[in-house]
Amino acid sequence: MLVWGAVHRDGDYHRAVHVWIFAESTQQLLQKRADCKDSWPGLWDISSAGHISAGDSSLVTARRELQEELGLTLPKDAFELLFVFSQQRYTVIESTGSATDPIMYELRGLSSVTNNGTFINNEFDDVYLVTTVAPIPLEAFTLQESEVSAVKYISIEEYKQAVTKEDPQYLRNVCRYQCDVEARSLDIQKKLNRYAHISLSAELTGLTEEDKEALVLLIHAARMIDDIFHQQVWCSNPSLQEWLKELAHMSELDKLKWIYYSINKSPWSCLDENQAFLTTADSAIKLVPEATKPIAGWKGAEYKAAFPLQKPPGANFYPPDMDKMVPVDIAPEFPIVDKLFQKK
Repeated sequence: MLVWGAVHRDGDYHRAVHVWIFAESTQQLLQKRADCKDSWPGLWDISSAGHISAGDSSLVTARRELQEELGLTLPKDAFELLFVFSQQRYTVIESTGSATDPIMYELRGLSSVTNNGTFINNEFDDVYLVTTVAPIPLEAFTLQESEVSAVKYISIEEYKQAVTKEDPQYLRNVCRYQCDVEARSLDIQKKLNRYAHISLSAELTGLTEEDKEALVLLIHAARMIDDIFHQQVWCSNPSLQEWLKELAHMSELDKLKWIYYSINKSPWSCLDENQAFLTTADSAIKLVPEATKPIAGWKGAEYKAAFPLQKPPGANFYPPDMDKMVPVDIAPEFPIVDKLFQKK
């Protein structure tokens, strides 16, 4: 088992999480590392980060670090996993997106060896994005003094320029979030063009009045099954459906997103091996009134509900952050499940 204080001293490979808080007004939240930190003290860094403890999932750690360091408590669907990043190689080694995704991310890594060779950062970082509608008031945060001395919002361009100029106040982490509306519209239209438009009609000649009444009930039952299917595909699918339908008249892109969603009944394209055609930027807005300590005149944190770019293999039949260790942990409480794992 790796010891927390020794992994950087010995250069052990380990996992961690990075969380970026991004306001749709193109600002991102930075934290200033406490002066007592053994690495990069007093410098401006990403919103939150921390090591993944044994037995914890990546998502559990991301939520915990935000709560401990910033006093910010958000639900699971506020966290969008972007990719896994290797600090040693400065590269993305696993991405949840695709090469043609019009949402683009950029990350610049830190040197993996600092403090005259006494701090070796061989991390594999799960990088999460939390998208809020507006910046969270700075006075709403409760800072963990041993980790964070201050927080601030900064525009992405300003931060990028500071990093490019190697401003000594900032660590060399950059996460950029952009959306090309025209490119997205063209991409979805191309996907739609693969489908043929066919009009379907029903021949009701010869049906009795009783048959027609039964037919109405069958159609009603089919619509109920549609709703059940939406729930089975993914836990937040129903709220996404309502959101896209409500916004369909707002722009040509919104209209195209709703049409293509209606065909697939999910944000994943059936003809493209379930590749996502939507992003968290398209998702429903949710409000968490008690995300932080109360602030007069502020109703709470509004965030964009995240969804995985890869279609969940467990659909909505299992918790989204459940891994194979969870069934093993709960198996003793359920004899049938326990027998299954004993066989394996």
